[in-house]
Amino acid sequence: MKRFDVELAVGVFVLAGLVCLGYLSIKLGKMEVVGGRGYELQALFPSVGGLKIGSPIVIAGVEVGRVKSIRLENYQARVSMSLPEDLKIQEDAIASIKTKGLIGEKYIEITPGGSEKFLNPGGQIRETQPPVDLEELISKFVFGKI
Repeated sequence: MKRFDVELAVGVFVLAGLVCLGYLSIKLGKMEVVGGRGYELQALFPSVGGLKIGSPIVIAGVEVGRVKSIRLENYQARVSMSLPEDLKIQEDAIASIKTKGLIGEKYIEITPGGSEKFLNPGGQIRETQPPVDLEELISKFVFGKI
């Protein structure tokens, strides 16, 4: 009977460890197991240049959401963004793809507009700026096209 108690204790300990590991993986990966509260906005970019699903969305240096999906539509990239429901985005806001550091990860920066009208859930940000293509910029500089 004593051996059964030790095996049971080890089994419970291993199970608790696996649950903790799963919880930490989800939290550190900033994933959502069930749908989070919030709404979705869309934006069309001519190029996303390395932007990935799960990339952060930033306003004034503060992370406010995540990229939910990226798909091709009429030779442009349609990006779906997940934002918290208490955050309202103006109709004339600008969505830009930026890079953290010189060759860091890509993220979307939303620059608020001055309009008093806000985008509805599922709406589209009309003003977008694609990422700067560093290779193209260097080649233009090298070959004197700047």
